[in-house]
Amino acid sequence: MTYTETVDPDGRRVVLDAAGWRHVVDEHAELAAHREAVLATVSAPDHRGPDPRPGRERYWRRGLGPSRWLMVVVDFSAVPVRVVTAYGNRKDPPGWTP
Repeated sequence: MTYTETVDPDGRRVVLDAAGWRHVVDEHAELAAHREAVLATVSAPDHRGPDPRPGRERYWRRGLGPSRWLMVVVDFSAVPVRVVTAYGNRKDPPGWTP
């Protein structure tokens, strides 16, 4: 895989490149079969919020991936804008209200 891309709800192009995907799979092997779910989370999240690191945003989607929630971090200070990590989580995201 060289890269795949999607567009977030604000119309911004987001790339999932080989380095980003390798990091996701190396750190969270349970996501190896869920690359399309990572991209779908960015394009149509159920919840969004800031990341502790400046220039990054978190995208959350329920019912995709290996856990209750799939969380994807996108770095908007990178060129191109890119996915830097993703993981499954059972807990609701901060600030989530159904």
